[in-house]
Amino acid sequence: MEVAEVGASVAGRFEPVAETLRFPPPRADVDRDASRSWLGRLKPVVLAHPILFGSAIVGSIVGMVTSVAAPAVLGFAINDALADGRVEPGLVRGWLLSAVSLVHPEAVHDGGRLPLSAYVGALLALGLVRAGAQAYHRYALYRVAYHIESDLRSIVYGHLTRLSFSFYDRVQSGQIIARANSDIRSVQMFLTFAPMMLLTWLSFGLALSFMLSVHVGLTLSAIVALPGVYFVGISLRRVMFPLSWMTQQRGADLATIVDENIQGVRVVKSFAAEERQIGALARTAYRVFWAACEMVEVRARHAPLMENIARLGPAVVLLYGGHLVMNGTIEGIGTLVTFNTYMIMLQAPFRILGFFMSMSQRAAASATRIFEVLDEPVEVDDAPDAIELPEPEGHIEMKDVRFGYGDGRDVLDGFSLEVNPGETVAVVGRTGCGKSTVARLLARFYDVAEGSVSIDGHDVRAVTMTSLRARVGLALDEPFLFSMSVRDNIAYGRPQASQQDIEQAARAAQAHDFIMELEGGYDAVVGERGYTLSGGQRQRISLARLFLLNPPILVLDDATSAIDVKVESEIHTALSRLLENRTTLVIAHRESTIGLADRVVLMEDGKAVATGTHAELMANEPRYAAVLAHADQPRPSKRPRPGAAMAAMAAMRARMGGGGAPPGMGGGGGPPGMGGDFPGGGPMGGLG
Repeated sequence: MEVAEVGASVAGRFEPVAETLRFPPPRADVDRDASRSWLGRLKPVVLAHPILFGSAIVGSIVGMVTSVAAPAVLGFAINDALADGRVEPGLVRGWLLSAVSLVHPEAVHDGGRLPLSAYVGALLALGLVRAGAQAYHRYALYRVAYHIESDLRSIVYGHLTRLSFSFYDRVQSGQIIARANSDIRSVQMFLTFAPMMLLTWLSFGLALSFMLSVHVGLTLSAIVALPGVYFVGISLRRVMFPLSWMTQQRGADLATIVDENIQGVRVVKSFAAEERQIGALARTAYRVFWAACEMVEVRARHAPLMENIARLGPAVVLLYGGHLVMNGTIEGIGTLVTFNTYMIMLQAPFRILGFFMSMSQRAAASATRIFEVLDEPVEVDDAPDAIELPEPEGHIEMKDVRFGYGDGRDVLDGFSLEVNPGETVAVVGRTGCGKSTVARLLARFYDVAEGSVSIDGHDVRAVTMTSLRARVGLALDEPFLFSMSVRDNIAYGRPQASQQDIEQAARAAQAHDFIMELEGGYDAVVGERGYTLSGGQRQRISLARLFLLNPPILVLDDATSAIDVKVESEIHTALSRLLENRTTLVIAHRESTIGLADRVVLMEDGKAVATGTHAELMANEPRYAAVLAHADQPRPSKRPRPGAAMAAMAAMRARMGGGGAPPGMGGGGGPPGMGGDFPGGGPMGGLG
């Protein structure tokens, strides 16, 4: 099978990865209205599971009602045991009297009193119902919470896949990873405990209602200290949100350092910079430690007040309630016991209020950071009336293109290029003249500032990006391999490819022999980013991936720069067959690669300054000869310049409201000498 035939069966598909989803997508999206509160924006995701969420609430209500009823039954049992005359039935005792009368009428004593066995049976029944209801409530509520967490992860990742390359040029990967993991987990934990907290307040209301029905004065004396708890909670909330935001932000900074050191471990070790990087990590870890200790200190000051202020109530109840029982104002010792039990229920919300306030503020800070990502606009997206790009003949035209990264200078300024169907054109120029930018604009990784890029007369902005990138195949000089098997890496663009097609593509890329020498062959799992392989081996696997996909338009961005001359010559033999009747754009530095081209375009200062065959340019264009003479000099990274990236970061922080600081926060916010996360504290705020 010729390499040009490999993958021909999928050449007409628009989907570059024709993989059927095995798991359902999120049932709902977050509310995209940025003016709403974070809870309001999460509401559609929470309510996307109505049956499970509703049944969890019903189960918790049943459990709460049985919890409230149990003290009343206990109080009635004590009063009946001590009473020597007729007792007032009341609501709960009336239900018990009716139930016992139906089952065993002679068990009801004179005066409407019930035997102790009836109360014991009632308490056992309430306990069983409560246990079953709470078990289901916890199961269903946690299941909903994990559904929400899974949906949020899918929503965030789905948005990340749609964001433009300009976003990734300016945002650190550690910041993104923290938002997609720890921040989502903080929100999930709050959404798990929030319904429980609300139900404790519902039990608070029911218990308070019963207490008021017994004696209003005694109830008021029991809750006289509770307003103090409220004001302490308000004070805690005001301090905890910025501290929670700061802790999450600094945790993301720490994740960024760890990620960069793992990805760049070879650079760190080659410069013997381990101690310096450990110092940088320790400094950032101390910033996290300082912020966490501040949170602990704030909770240590507020939580004991919130818990113990509420404990003043029982002392008042014992003093005042005992006096009322002795005077006969309230009915019996059992009523006072029930009253004190309900006092414990009144205290329950306040015992966990400090923890809940801390959790809610941490979740609010995390949600703010998550929505910073979700509110990031998609700068390069399909137009509303975008069409699918038909099978192209391969005519490429770039006309008067102007483009620059971020707010930096223009990389392309009035660039024009025309490539005829089936033609192979090499783009040559000095480092930084914009050669790779031409390839990125053709695949619409970025949009031009002025001018147009078209394929067969279709502006790339007027067609869907999925169909465009299915038609334009790129092989980059810095290939990326996933941490999976060699087979899966080669078949990434065509997952259903047969083993025969995969091996044929690998042979064409001169990769088959070294793959078979690996332990496991095609099943060998390459290390992260493919670093267990050499640079040339990674490039050959990348070329095999492109050969297997077999797109009608090829872009080779210095795709054989790390391959030795002998292997490159063999690859070029395969490429010459692949390039037949196929439009190809070659970003070239080596003269051997330029030999693949029918025509050469010389770039300088963002413009095409000369075109012709290699021989014509060598004879008539001194600048072309000078470029080839310097082709072997080291080339810097092709990523956007730091100045442009920093300018874009500053603009983004300004859009987000002051350096990425939480609403209402100023600068500073760090231990002495350590800087801060907000304005004046370094470029770490927000997503910058």
